[in-house]
Amino acid sequence: MIRIILADDHAVVRDGIRAIVEKRAQDISVIGEAADGREVLRLAKETPADIYILDVAMPELNGLETAERLLRMNRKNRIILLSMYDNRAFVEQAINTGVKSYILKESAADDILHAIREVHEGRHYLSPKVSKYADIGVHGRKKPGIAKFDGRRLTSREREVLQLISEGCCNKEIAVKLNRSVNTIHVHRNNLMQKLDLHSQAELVRYALKEGLSQL
Repeated sequence: MIRIILADDHAVVRDGIRAIVEKRAQDISVIGEAADGREVLRLAKETPADIYILDVAMPELNGLETAERLLRMNRKNRIILLSMYDNRAFVEQAINTGVKSYILKESAADDILHAIREVHEGRHYLSPKVSKYADIGVHGRKKPGIAKFDGRRLTSREREVLQLISEGCCNKEIAVKLNRSVNTIHVHRNNLMQKLDLHSQAELVRYALKEGLSQL
């Protein structure tokens, strides 16, 4: 039995994928659901799954950040990303991070079961529409030379702070969420502006939205 944990902040998406799995696959079981990345990490510690299916644009901790942390927990974790974004940068970052599959939500009903089985066997699977963005060989192995996403200049913590800024959190609120001091968050905010050559909160928000680190 292939055990999966499914994460999307929209219950209707989770319900749809669960329905597909339950109706069409006897060998796949949804053992947990989450609405954000932090909940995924908690579930992964309590009840590890064989495959994690993550929405890219989750609140609190987006899918790419969650994937990176899952892989730091265990490099053998296998991850499928769901996305609305037909975006080269997202695909390249996902593959470089160690994600095995990137599926567009518009084709998820057709792709999801095939992706789960391919990933379970250790292979990559990309929705046909985005496969042109990643150099994946015919046997599902990533070839060298994929350029890294520009946002990788940021540390994991800086990307986390950036997402929370884009979701409207002030420094104090971010400090509470991340269990850090307000001064530490202020330093992260200044580092973000310096690294990205941005000069206001509005510019930080626009950058986060453009790069898919968050959505309004």
